[in-house]
Amino acid sequence: MEDVRHEILTGLTTQPKYILPKYFYDEKGSDLFEQITFLPEYYPTKTEKQILKNLISHIDFDFNNAAIVELGSGDASKISLIFSQLTDEILAELTYYPVDISYAAIQQSITDLSKHFKLKSITGLVLDFNTQFHLIPQNRKRLFLFLGSTIGNFDEKERHRFMENLYHEMQPGDHLLLGLDRVKEMAILEKAYNDSQGVTARFNKNILRVVNRILDTNFNPDDFEHKAFFNQKQNRIEMHLVAQKNIQMMIDKRLNISLKQAESIHTENSYKFTDADIEKLTRNSRLKIKQVFSDENKWFSVIYLVKTN
Repeated sequence: MEDVRHEILTGLTTQPKYILPKYFYDEKGSDLFEQITFLPEYYPTKTEKQILKNLISHIDFDFNNAAIVELGSGDASKISLIFSQLTDEILAELTYYPVDISYAAIQQSITDLSKHFKLKSITGLVLDFNTQFHLIPQNRKRLFLFLGSTIGNFDEKERHRFMENLYHEMQPGDHLLLGLDRVKEMAILEKAYNDSQGVTARFNKNILRVVNRILDTNFNPDDFEHKAFFNQKQNRIEMHLVAQKNIQMMIDKRLNISLKQAESIHTENSYKFTDADIEKLTRNSRLKIKQVFSDENKWFSVIYLVKTN
């Protein structure tokens, strides 16, 4: 917990201020994000699910007695689409490892999946896959899933480091399905992160409640305005919380956190990918692309990769 406190305090006492997006996902944050995925403006989840619905028959992974490791698993909706394409016989010998920072999300996922699928086992792993890859079991052939364009939350250096770490975790013959959101019209992108019902704003502000619990602070989410926009130079959506007044508080009677009116806390980047970005990412990862699956508008892609050596 001390490492977590240090990580958050570092972000809130530097310039410009930031909170890492992994802290969105407490129980309430996970629920709000699930609501976001059903919003009419939010295309990424719906588009990726359309790709996943018919994907399994087009890949050559041998699911017999295999393990699926889903990084940042969230709710069970996407893995359910994959399980529904497999036979009962294969499911009975399949092991599933949902990996997430949110215990509540994993528990709900296990409950939901257990009602509909009879797997050999489901073992939830509550960990930060950025730093705890070594805790993922290695005893069988594995298909890794990293969906939802979660890798888009990392800048270029971070995502190349992530892919390097994943490469070293994977064994020869292990495969990866990687979801990537694509660059598209700015209006479509910005609408997806500024929904008319304000759910994304509530999701963004909820991260302050998480910080309050961890640091014993008293941030009032109503003192901040949600702001999301597309940074064309960086090819990314940025989410911020903008202070509506001067804010000052003391941490542990020694550390002062202050924000001026109109100053922002940067809570998330969501990078969007071009063909050149995908080629560079996968080339540097040393994983081999086997297939690329996209919707007809090329709004989203799922990349199928393998570690060969």
